[in-house]
Amino acid sequence: MSRKRFNFKRFAQAASIALWAALACSGQVQVADAKAGDHSGAAADNRHFSERNPRYHLSRGDILEITFPRTPEFNQTATVQPDGFIDLHGAGDVYVFGLTVPASLEAIRAAYAKILHEPLVTVELKDFEKPYFSAFGQLARPGRYDLRGEVTVTQAIAMSGGFAYGANEGDVLLLRRFSQEMTEVKRIPVKQMMKTGDLREDPLVQPGDILYVPKSFLGKIDRFIPNASVGAMMKPY
Repeated sequence: MSRKRFNFKRFAQAASIALWAALACSGQVQVADAKAGDHSGAAADNRHFSERNPRYHLSRGDILEITFPRTPEFNQTATVQPDGFIDLHGAGDVYVFGLTVPASLEAIRAAYAKILHEPLVTVELKDFEKPYFSAFGQLARPGRYDLRGEVTVTQAIAMSGGFAYGANEGDVLLLRRFSQEMTEVKRIPVKQMMKTGDLREDPLVQPGDILYVPKSFLGKIDRFIPNASVGAMMKPY
């Protein structure tokens, strides 16, 4: 009597397809693949992913120094409040959260144009939240890390202590805020990159990025399982 073996590979493939189909259908993420060995568009795609929104965007708690060379009585220091607004002397509240410094300058100038004729304004970012990235999932030291200089995905993994037991090294996820409503997700084949030594698909991490290392299929299996489950696993897939 022949004993049939459970096909782990087919099951893992089916589970992976089902997961990414659910994410795509949800409309909450945009997925960009970086398949190892396919370099026809990978380099251009990675440059696009790495360079998107490279300028700093204002966050809560940031401090702006606003100067009026012609009307110094309006000189002031403004802090971005928890609701994203700054309180301007004589011009009311202006929403600046998520804006770049040049964009905030235009918003401030527009607010003062209501009370000043062609206001001349300069804006300087005096203090801000230090750039960081977050790393979660199957890593030795998950958490939040300061982003100093250029850091790639593989370097970020090393800063986080490397892969932990049961990590899916072949399908690391890099999440980046795309807009107020959307987050872009890029799949990074780290295992294949390290195997081939080809780091062209190793994008730079940007401030606010989230690195997530999921569990591998085998890593999702508990150390102890009921005997009944073992019998179910041996049934034909």
